[in-house]
Amino acid sequence: MSFPLVAPMFPAGREPLPPGMTEEDRAQLLEAKKYQGWMAMGMESCAAKTVIAGVGGLGIGAFFSLMSSSFAYEDPLLRQSTQAGMNNTQKAREIFKEMGRGMWKSGKGFGKVGALFAGIECVIEGYRAKNDMVNPIAAGFVAGGVLARNSGPKAALGGGLAFAAFSAAIDLFLRREPSDDD
Repeated sequence: MSFPLVAPMFPAGREPLPPGMTEEDRAQLLEAKKYQGWMAMGMESCAAKTVIAGVGGLGIGAFFSLMSSSFAYEDPLLRQSTQAGMNNTQKAREIFKEMGRGMWKSGKGFGKVGALFAGIECVIEGYRAKNDMVNPIAAGFVAGGVLARNSGPKAALGGGLAFAAFSAAIDLFLRREPSDDD
């Protein structure tokens, strides 16, 4: 018996199947939904967001360093003085080692900043239970202060303000409404 304007209710595990699926497919569908729920819980955790931001920062920092290292060997006089007496294989090995060291150093820096910011923002968002512009600004202020803490209180305050302003600008750009001119 159905009642008008009342949503139908089904027992758990007996919901209607999507079109094209048979009753034999129900077990696979329920297992896929279970894994989907686990993945959603994992992606919403602060630890996962921090790790993803750190690994992404590491990759982006390494890529930026790789791109900028191509300009480091443009000075022929510098190249002659630092690579005197080496054959081509030794020169290439030295260049690749130096590029790897630069990529690791830059990647670590970007990864540290990304993980720090993402972790702080996630904790603030979880504490406030809101997703608005305050979270990235507060996280930027805290992260900037933490990154500049060894330079003294004035530098920590300035770093916090600068990082907060940068975070606000990026978040305003990412949260803007798309134009309706499409």
